[in-house]
Amino acid sequence: MSTARELVVLLDEAGRAVGTADKAGVHHSETPLHLAFSTYLFDSEGNVLVTRRALTKRTFAGVWTNSCCGHPAPGEDLADAARRRVRQELGVDVDDLRLVLPSFRYRAEQDGVVENEMCPVFVGSTRDRVDPDPSEVDSVAWVPWSEFRAGVLDGTRVVSVWCREQVAQLPEDPLGAPEGLVADLPPAAQP
Repeated sequence: MSTARELVVLLDEAGRAVGTADKAGVHHSETPLHLAFSTYLFDSEGNVLVTRRALTKRTFAGVWTNSCCGHPAPGEDLADAARRRVRQELGVDVDDLRLVLPSFRYRAEQDGVVENEMCPVFVGSTRDRVDPDPSEVDSVAWVPWSEFRAGVLDGTRVVSVWCREQVAQLPEDPLGAPEGLVADLPPAAQP
């Protein structure tokens, strides 16, 4: 049985779609700008789910980061893509998914492989038991948000570049933050 090719949406500097590329080959030393998303999941106690990327991942293998990241398919609603990817990677459903950083963008490099993304950030909650896909996630941990945030900001908790930059922009209470404006999303991600 063959698997379908997974495509990512390529962007220009203004965030407009300019084409697609096969996800399997898009990340390299000169990765083109493309559309992605990040998600932070919380439990009922205010703990955030942090994940360690699988050791077999092409980019940032073994690095601790936010709950889930991914790429929307061409034409796929960004929130729908975030829900889909959380279900695939973590085996949970998201409640109350909200956009909080609509215009987040970053570039990071590790071992010659570059991430170059416009990456809106969502927060949500789950009541489900996490059942991670081992090809995507090596380990998970629920950490009090205030502790996680403080450790990331003071450098004592080592996380991915994008997670560090996102946490610096997220408020003390991400679940209570006002929802970001859809108009502030990259044009390629707007409905």
